[in-house]
Amino acid sequence: MTISVLVVDDSALIRQVLGELIRTAPGFRLVGTANDAYAARDLVNQFAPDVITLDIEMPRMDGLTFLSKLMKARPTPVVMVSTLTEDGADATLRALELGAVDFIAKPKLDIRKGLEEYRDTLLDKLRAAAQARVKRAGPVSSGKAALPKQIDYQGTEHVIAIGASTGGTEAIRAVLERLPVGMPGIVMTQHMPPGFTTSYAARLDRLSRLRVQEVKGGERILPGHAYLAPGDKHLLVERYGADLVCKLSDAEPVNRHKPSVDVMFDSVAQTCGASATGVLLTGMGKDGGQGMFTMQQRGALTIAQDEDSCVVFGMPKEAIRLGGVTEVLPLNDIAERLVAHVKQVGRGNRV
Repeated sequence: MTISVLVVDDSALIRQVLGELIRTAPGFRLVGTANDAYAARDLVNQFAPDVITLDIEMPRMDGLTFLSKLMKARPTPVVMVSTLTEDGADATLRALELGAVDFIAKPKLDIRKGLEEYRDTLLDKLRAAAQARVKRAGPVSSGKAALPKQIDYQGTEHVIAIGASTGGTEAIRAVLERLPVGMPGIVMTQHMPPGFTTSYAARLDRLSRLRVQEVKGGERILPGHAYLAPGDKHLLVERYGADLVCKLSDAEPVNRHKPSVDVMFDSVAQTCGASATGVLLTGMGKDGGQGMFTMQQRGALTIAQDEDSCVVFGMPKEAIRLGGVTEVLPLNDIAERLVAHVKQVGRGNRV
């Protein structure tokens, strides 16, 4: 299958670089480039590309406005091309909320080796986007039933570990915003670069009842709190005396990712055993599959997002293939199942 791609960017240099990287790649076809949303609209109607790369800052109509219109009129997989700044991160998170599948930083044009690595990352993201389930824009369902706003979880032994990649920013949000105050401590790994995890943690903190923070290292894992791995470190859970704490590792990437879901799941399995719950959400690739198998072997409840509700079914599919998944659930059922499990183990009661 050849993947057709449209590049939309107001910079002629960026259009040239991205266009050349795509045009010369086996299995890809560059159908055109556009310098603004109006030219892009005409090319979308003419070529119906499989994937669009989209700049946020453009003349006449910005990328977010174009994305919103596109997802209502002609849903198409979109990979945002973002600046590595706080403003760029905030705009990119908004784009993911509007329906963009993934994002990539703008290429650094002065480093040859860096450009080669960038090409590999770009093509991986375009392949994942071409497989993505893109739905017509609309409000994200928050689930079937209202959950209590608070539960009384006693103790600090149980940990919930959540991993995700492509499509995961919105999937994690959908789970967290339904969870009540007082849930066991939650550790999370989402494949994102540095800086973006800072903005993402702040966004989750605003949208959920839980206290969400990016991990700096050494945090005690407490009920009612969620801890997000930073974009350039692995997150591990370790025991210090009676406490469970977050630790950061600067080890090499695992499954080409840093942070890696497998690294986090493995540490939770070793430290918490059966006093843990693993959740693997949408994502391209295999990261998290082996770690979830290890968690299940140590007695943990393991939950994978089902194919129909995933943007990309790669990571959950791998965990299921390995036999490491206890339950496969639609995204909108996962928060409810987590609350039920906390009650089932005898440590949570409705207030």
